[in-house]
Amino acid sequence: MPNPAVEIQHVWKRFTGHVAVRDLSLTVPRGSVYGLLGPNGAGKTTTIRMLLNVIAPDEGTIHIFGELHSKAGITDRVGYLPEERGLYRKMQVRRVLRFLAQLKGMSSADADRRIDEWLERLGLNTTEKDWGAAKVDELSRGMQQKVQFISTLIHDPDLVILDEPFSGLDPVNMRLLRELVVEQHARGATILFSTHVMPQAEQICEHIVMIHEGRKVLDESLGAVRARYDPKTVLLEPLDAATDVRALASVTGVEAIDTTERGYAIRLGSGADVSAVLGRIVAVAPPRHLELERPSLEDVFIELVGKKLE
Repeated sequence: MPNPAVEIQHVWKRFTGHVAVRDLSLTVPRGSVYGLLGPNGAGKTTTIRMLLNVIAPDEGTIHIFGELHSKAGITDRVGYLPEERGLYRKMQVRRVLRFLAQLKGMSSADADRRIDEWLERLGLNTTEKDWGAAKVDELSRGMQQKVQFISTLIHDPDLVILDEPFSGLDPVNMRLLRELVVEQHARGATILFSTHVMPQAEQICEHIVMIHEGRKVLDESLGAVRARYDPKTVLLEPLDAATDVRALASVTGVEAIDTTERGYAIRLGSGADVSAVLGRIVAVAPPRHLELERPSLEDVFIELVGKKLE
């Protein structure tokens, strides 16, 4: 079996008066899409910076494709989109991209060919305007984000690390860049996606790692998470608009009911037998539409953190 794309073992990182990462162990298989989730300040970016050898761990080891993360040249196989964007604003777009590609070992000719392909692909080189000839600070924020994505992917990295990649994007560009992530995965790249916006991770990731105060609280496939956490809410649109909500509220296993545009959101009590409660709901209010709403990753995170604090 090949070495994993990333292997972090018992890593600690301390700053003055603060422990940013606490005994973190993490294995990311090759070709997977991993979500590194947690609120701001959880230790996600610190972990990524250690992975990239920007800062060193105080304890523990980090390997990329079986090699120590500090080995010369290993990060040439990595494409990194930082949370804090870092383009040279007064440079021409093509010159910036060529410079960053050459830092990853590409020749000028290969870099220029790939730059043209990417600019056209992302709509930055059209018959109306060649934005590659413009300075970075002449571009809109969305365009700059596209250029940043190009710099991350131009050398076809084996490991793509994205730190809050969709921050500040409009829905159209968000969808476009999400499609690029899916394409990178399809060509065999490993994706490590760090965010505090958990619904985004649900759309992309196969595996979820949650971090709270520098400590891992969950490390499971998305499918396993969904299977382990029972649905908490039933969305009901009754056939009869005059359904008596009091009859629904009296159903054993129902904790609370909220009114929605189409009917009711029925919250189930802890430990309720979902199948049995559904049967009782249907008997009281024959449905036009009935749907189980599974807990979101945010719900799961809050529940896990709550248990840790008890």
